[in-house]
Amino acid sequence: MTGARELILASASAGRAAVLRGAGLSFRQVPAEIDERAIEAEASRENGSISGEQVAMRLAAEKALAVSRQHRDALVIGADQVMSCDGRLFHKPATRDAARRQLAELRGREHFLLAGLGVAHAGELVWDHLGRASLTMRAFSDAFLDNYIAAEGEDILACVGSYRIEGRGIQLFSRVDGDHFTIIGLPLLPLLDYLRESGWLAS
Repeated sequence: MTGARELILASASAGRAAVLRGAGLSFRQVPAEIDERAIEAEASRENGSISGEQVAMRLAAEKALAVSRQHRDALVIGADQVMSCDGRLFHKPATRDAARRQLAELRGREHFLLAGLGVAHAGELVWDHLGRASLTMRAFSDAFLDNYIAAEGEDILACVGSYRIEGRGIQLFSRVDGDHFTIIGLPLLPLLDYLRESGWLAS
């Protein structure tokens, strides 16, 4: 057992909170205050280059550690998701125009969602995990794309891929391979396994 007194999600994400809440976990949210792009750039300088897998794992760990240092009695969950296509990393689009360009670029192609998890206690990383899913977008028309963006509105800016696969976004795809929870940004089953092994959840 870690000795942690409470469970914290180091994120403001409503989607990740809904996943944990749906699994019956009791926790509170304390968003990590980190500069994700600065950390990514620093990691790239340190290594010469950095993969999507490394980015997702590094950011998940940094989020967990940042909150754990301030809440040392808690078990802190950090999570991050990165999208990769042909070696290029994608981030959340800043505008609907940027989202449209991103979706047009991904149209008819396979991309990967990489979901990192890090768990920290007393300022130390105690567990981590990487989930990976592959998704192939169908060759949808420009008219479909415009209608999709109009229907989704600002919600598409909250997702790294500009889609919510649990909603209308599923219409963008011809093939999806991977765990549902990894796709929505929090690989739940490995996390639950860890929480049971650590004594946080009953086994």
